[in-house]
Amino acid sequence: MATSEVKRGQATAKDRPDSEEQVRIPEVLPVLPVRDLVTFPNMIVPLLVESERSIAAVDRALAQDRMILLVAQKERNQDDPGPADLYDTGTAGMLIRMMKMPDQKVRVLVQGLARARVQAWRNKTPWLEAGIRVLEERPPEIRGLQLEALMRNVLASMERASSLGKNISQEAMVVAANMNDAGRLADLAASHVAAKLDEAQEVLAILDPSRRLVRVQELLTREIQILTVQEKISSQAKDEIDKTQKEYFLRQQLKAIQTELGHGNEIAEEVRQYIQKADQIGMPAAAREEFDRQARRLERMSPDSTETSMVRTYLDWMVGLPWSHETQDNLNLRRARKVLNEDHYGLEKIKTRILEHLAVRKLKHDSRGPILCFVGPPGTGKTSLGRSIARALGRKFARISLGGVHDEAEIRGHRRTYVGAMPGRIIQGLQQAGSRNPVFIMDEVDKLGADFRGDPSAALLEVLDPEQNSSFRDNYLGVPFDLSRVLFITTANVLYTIQPAFRDRMEVITLSGYTEEEKIQIAGKHLIPKQIEAHGLRRADVLFSEGIIRGIIREYTREAGLRNLEREVAAVCRKVAKRLALGNRRRTALKPAALAKFLGPPRTVYEERLVRDQVGIATGLAWTAVGGDILYIEAQAMAGKGSLTLTGQLGDVMKESALAALSYARAHASDYGIDENFFAAHDFHIHIPEGAIPKDGPSAGITLVAALVSACTGRRLRRSIALTGEITLRGDVLPVGGIKEKVLAAHRARIRTVILPRRNRRDVLEVPPQLRRRMKIVFVDRMEDVLERALV
Repeated sequence: MATSEVKRGQATAKDRPDSEEQVRIPEVLPVLPVRDLVTFPNMIVPLLVESERSIAAVDRALAQDRMILLVAQKERNQDDPGPADLYDTGTAGMLIRMMKMPDQKVRVLVQGLARARVQAWRNKTPWLEAGIRVLEERPPEIRGLQLEALMRNVLASMERASSLGKNISQEAMVVAANMNDAGRLADLAASHVAAKLDEAQEVLAILDPSRRLVRVQELLTREIQILTVQEKISSQAKDEIDKTQKEYFLRQQLKAIQTELGHGNEIAEEVRQYIQKADQIGMPAAAREEFDRQARRLERMSPDSTETSMVRTYLDWMVGLPWSHETQDNLNLRRARKVLNEDHYGLEKIKTRILEHLAVRKLKHDSRGPILCFVGPPGTGKTSLGRSIARALGRKFARISLGGVHDEAEIRGHRRTYVGAMPGRIIQGLQQAGSRNPVFIMDEVDKLGADFRGDPSAALLEVLDPEQNSSFRDNYLGVPFDLSRVLFITTANVLYTIQPAFRDRMEVITLSGYTEEEKIQIAGKHLIPKQIEAHGLRRADVLFSEGIIRGIIREYTREAGLRNLEREVAAVCRKVAKRLALGNRRRTALKPAALAKFLGPPRTVYEERLVRDQVGIATGLAWTAVGGDILYIEAQAMAGKGSLTLTGQLGDVMKESALAALSYARAHASDYGIDENFFAAHDFHIHIPEGAIPKDGPSAGITLVAALVSACTGRRLRRSIALTGEITLRGDVLPVGGIKEKVLAAHRARIRTVILPRRNRRDVLEVPPQLRRRMKIVFVDRMEDVLERALV
């Protein structure tokens, strides 16, 4: 095995054989493996031969006709390569010089003569031989002017690479400039390109001189691009070094000038001001110890050091936090109730909970703050309720939005070792509030994420635990901060996406959707005055009657909250403002008939009860994210073999309820006068209209049974009764959710009788009293009671 010692070069007249002499290459040659090098014909390469087999191959060549086969080995680390470790294409060459070294190694000078391909390997002892076939160059595919242009491009690329620092000798450039043979020029250029071994081997195997020139040009172009980038990087690095040295000298001169002017004690003065601020804010002992340590570090630092700005930022945060400052709670319960009633209509459960908290604080001043979680549909006033609570308590208000937060450092802060590190959002909110006992709203906790950066909800476990948050440690501050006096309030739209351990630390208060009457009251007292003021109007410019508000709610909004209602009110106010701006100063008294002129045609239509009692059509009640709604369930029996078809985009739970309903109907067929062979001779189709809307849940169980039994018996179902409840195979009626919204939906549809599971009796208390007086609510335990009332 041999390695190259120096750059390969063009043969000189002194070293190479007479070019006119025809050299005959034998068919069998000893093999000299070459590491990290591909030898080309007509090139002279100095090699250092180290292994015993390679030295034996050189000796064998010298003993015969000085001919030897130079073959590149595939792996560099192979010390004793065999035939499988060598390429099949190499260069037949002639040993020009050989010199033995004192360490038994051999230096040789070899000139490549021709390309050769191995036909058969002969593993002689102790050298390696190969039977070869000399590869003759093919006539070039490209001829004439195109070939001349290609040769000039290659020569120009070599000159460009040499000018960019590529180590190409001047002698090689002179030889290349005077060369007329396209193949030899390609070989000379390829021997000077810093190509990979497999790329150089690829060039060696190309027998067409023109194709070889094209490939070499591609390699030269890539090498020029690399050299250009290297030169640019070197130039930039040199400029940066020069700039840094210049800045250093200027800073030293500025420091000397400041010392002469007596300004050298600026940092000492800055540290004195920090300490003075720390004495005023009353830091705890642990925080003050860390603060003093960082202040001493700042005093010893150079004012131009990068770390100096980081320590300054840390000290600014430490003196900017409300370590001991807090506001005095307003413990006047009557005033607090008045403030809550002014800002929000209804929501009695939440108002009562806040007043209870005030009462406890009045009796025990050191009580820990509760962790409340407001859960409800969008637009029900969860965030604004937090502002009202802060106003009622006389506390500062802070708010952060956690929707889409994936990084745990957003809660606990970044460690100070990172560039641009900051405290977490909790500490930032307290600094903005300027008090250690604000009302702190965390919006959208149900939309927290988790990925490779950590789980923010896990970091919030300590924040929202009254037993632990008295010593909350932010990664940036590195010292504990007392959060026990903060009144944390979180908001969410749903609960099921919140982790159980996280949910367990909060007191959940549910905000259901507003009733129509509540929306009318809120619009009259809050939304309309707010929008009239926002649009530059006066109360006398526009009159919203109760009928107008009710029409907007029924025909233009379909929501549990109030956002769309406020948008529609704003749209009416804009139309009125436009009239006034055009010079029409008359008062606008809105009428229900003219509502379409302001808001366009109605966009929502509530379902109403059926026109007549019908067979196989039952009226059910459903809960949606925007409130309750009625649901018509149709059942049809037809001649068949007892199969069941379900349509209407039903979920898995509702499909299972339909199967349970069919099983119950078949098991109790005799109780309702249905022939025992009826189910085997008929197919059943259950359909729920509005098929584009997904539907799921178990609460339609008794409605499905009623529709099936009606279809089987031919008895009509009462249109004035709405049903909801889960069914079991035994005929028991189980409780369901969303009772308030479902009763409201029945009332909107002019249905005055609702059948509910008996175990939902406690949930009816959430229905407004005036509505309960208008509705007849029937509680049942068994399916027999349902059918007795529902069937005509």
